[in-house]
Amino acid sequence: MVHSRVVTVAVEPARVPSKMADGRGAVLVLASITSVQFGAAFARRLFDTVGPAGVVLLRQGIAAIVLMAVVRPRLRGRGRAEWLVVLAFGTVLAGMNLTFYEAVARLPLGMAVTIELLGPIGLAVALSRRPIELVWCLVALVGMLLLGEGGATVELVGVAFALAAAAGWAGYILLLGAAGRHFTGVDGVALAMVVASLLSSPFGLQAGSSLVEPRVLLIGVVVAMLSAIVPFSLEVTARRSVPPGVFGVLMSLSPAAAALSGFLVLGQHLTLQQLFGMATVAVASAATLLSARGRPAASSAVEDHGSSVATSPTATVPGSSTVA
Repeated sequence: MVHSRVVTVAVEPARVPSKMADGRGAVLVLASITSVQFGAAFARRLFDTVGPAGVVLLRQGIAAIVLMAVVRPRLRGRGRAEWLVVLAFGTVLAGMNLTFYEAVARLPLGMAVTIELLGPIGLAVALSRRPIELVWCLVALVGMLLLGEGGATVELVGVAFALAAAAGWAGYILLLGAAGRHFTGVDGVALAMVVASLLSSPFGLQAGSSLVEPRVLLIGVVVAMLSAIVPFSLEVTARRSVPPGVFGVLMSLSPAAAALSGFLVLGQHLTLQQLFGMATVAVASAATLLSARGRPAASSAVEDHGSSVATSPTATVPGSSTVA
């Protein structure tokens, strides 16, 4: 009897700290989402000076410098397969960011983020092929259609760029797994970020000397910190205590954070119908994730969709979409 009581006393208290850790982890995830979207909002303020591509170059370039300095990935002794993964990963990162910022230049931030969310939703549906997930995909499409209604003008070119970014996000998720198989930690992400910076240079350098103006550089550092470095740190810490399913569901709140940052930083307004459309896509995203739990391929695809900082599965994040 005494032995039994001792065991009970030792085990019971451990539950409280665990719940507290989960709560702190959820707060970190929400903070990461907010950081990413406010970073995108501040990035939008530079478009008139250096253009979307110039902002991408600043963001990726600064992030690459920081990651290479902190991670210090090994360069020698890597095989052809590893470098092919780095090249593919970097190409997708560059394309995803360039198309996303081109979309943000033409659409309200919340709308662009909502459309981009269709990428991981579609990938999860393609990997699972279950009827219920096809239903949620249709719900997400209905939500996207609502974005174009309600009396506000929507630029179709911006929608096309956002859809291209969505496809890039899906490719990013798939390559994230490949990077995790070939690299330890975030070495693959650091190297891919360098490739992404080089590939975006021909577009970004068209901004010329404006890129080195003190104001532009300062905001560029802020954007890189808010969109990549800070979310990366928060998400890696959060994933130690937050279950993957909860992590992915929380990331489905990204459109709401984007709409808020667009309103506060850029003064962007959305109609009630468009806000309802955003909420519909977010709900479909979360429902798709919950439905996919228990099936490794579909589950991992959706659970990784929200990150803002790309990392390997061993370290966890989107990455975060960090990088995206």
